[in-house]
Amino acid sequence: MDSWEWNKIAGAILGTLIFVLVVKFTADAFFEPTPPAKPGYVVAGVPDEQSTSTATTAPTEEPLPDFGSVLPTADVAAGKEISHRCEQCHDLSKGGPNKIGPNLWGVVGRDRATHPGFDYSSAMSGSHNPWTFDELFRFLKSPQAYVPGTKMTFAGLRSAQDRINLLAYLRTQSDSPVPIPPPAAKGAAAAPAAKPAEKK
Repeated sequence: MDSWEWNKIAGAILGTLIFVLVVKFTADAFFEPTPPAKPGYVVAGVPDEQSTSTATTAPTEEPLPDFGSVLPTADVAAGKEISHRCEQCHDLSKGGPNKIGPNLWGVVGRDRATHPGFDYSSAMSGSHNPWTFDELFRFLKSPQAYVPGTKMTFAGLRSAQDRINLLAYLRTQSDSPVPIPPPAAKGAAAAPAAKPAEKK
């Protein structure tokens, strides 16, 4: 076979490759996929890409509700419905077992990371302050943002009313429910945070 035949074969191969590339680029230009604005189906408790990417950022500062006013009028039945999301990882019954997360009976007012028999993350066990209404309200908005490093993967409840209803229900799940604080005086401003004492 002479060089002319080899040139024709090489030219045919090269031409075919160029043709395939042109078709590919043309198809990509016409049929470029557009990602959806939001997922078609959201699995409860599983963080989406946006919440995962911002999981370690500080939570947005949100004013705390006046629990003395909102808890007496909260929808406890709605809170019970919301608690079903918690039951994927927690048991809420008295004397119930620990699951992926600790048992939540009596969690309101309980010292953090102290439920017997559960292996808490070092991030969660770094504090044993009680789970007050304020603390739980902030934590339930975005657990991974409020306690960076927690093993809890629940994406959180963005709705303040959902959190209030859930707290009203969780409060009832106790032998001695934590008392609802008295309503704040009308027009009273929130007390400023105490400044740390200066070192001498």
